[in-house]
Amino acid sequence: MKKAGTVAVKGRHANRISGKYLFLLLSLLLFGCGTDNDDTTSETNLEELTKIEVTEYEGQDLSSLTDFRENSIKGPQYIDSDTYTLTIDGLVEQPVSLSYEEVLDNQKYSKVVTLHCVEGWSVDILWEGVLLADLFEEVDVQENADTVIFYSEDGYSTSLPLRTIMDKKLMIAYKMNGVVLPPERGFPFQLVAEDKLGYKWIKWITRIELSDDADYKGYWEQRGFDNEADVNP
Repeated sequence: MKKAGTVAVKGRHANRISGKYLFLLLSLLLFGCGTDNDDTTSETNLEELTKIEVTEYEGQDLSSLTDFRENSIKGPQYIDSDTYTLTIDGLVEQPVSLSYEEVLDNQKYSKVVTLHCVEGWSVDILWEGVLLADLFEEVDVQENADTVIFYSEDGYSTSLPLRTIMDKKLMIAYKMNGVVLPPERGFPFQLVAEDKLGYKWIKWITRIELSDDADYKGYWEQRGFDNEADVNP
C-alpha cells in the first residue's frame, strides 16, 4: 500500500445565498429536502462518533459531523463494504470494478475543505481520501473524455469537467474529521467537490463514468440547478 500524504486547504465561507439560488432553495423544500434526519438510531450513532472525531486541524476549528442536514433524495444508504464495488468505465481503455480495499490501496490525502449548501449553511470538515487522478491512472482515460459523471447507490448523479478534477486534485473521501464516513455522510465514498455547491458533493458513489458529454445534467441540474455550481460565480 502506498504511503499517506497530507495537504491542508482552507475552504471559503459563503456569507449569503445569491438571488439566483433562491428558487433552488424553494425547490429543495418542495422536494422535502433540507430537513433533519428523524432516524433516532442514526442520530445516536453520530453522537457517539462526535466523541472521537477531530475538532481542530492545524489551528483551524472544524465543524462536527452532526452539523449537516439530511437532504439526500432517498435518505441514507447502507452499503456493505465486503460486497461493495466501485466501477470506473466509459471512455477508458481498461474499465475496472474495484473493491473497497482496492480503492483504499492508493496514496491518501487530507484536506480541510468547506462544503457550502444552497440552503445557506456550510461546514468546515477535514476530509481524507484518494485522488481521482490516481484512480484514473489505472483505467487509461481516452483523449476524447472531457466529463466525469458520478453515480450514487440511491440513483442520484452529477458531473464535473475532467479538467476541473485534475486541476483541483479532487478526491473521493472515506473519512471525515478522522473517522470513517458513517452511512449518513456517504459511506463508502463521497466526492469532495471543492469550490462547488453541495449538490455536486455526491455521496454513496458506486460508479464513475468518463464521458464526452459536456452537457450532461445530473439529478438536481435537470431540475434547474446551475451545472457549474461554483460557490462564488
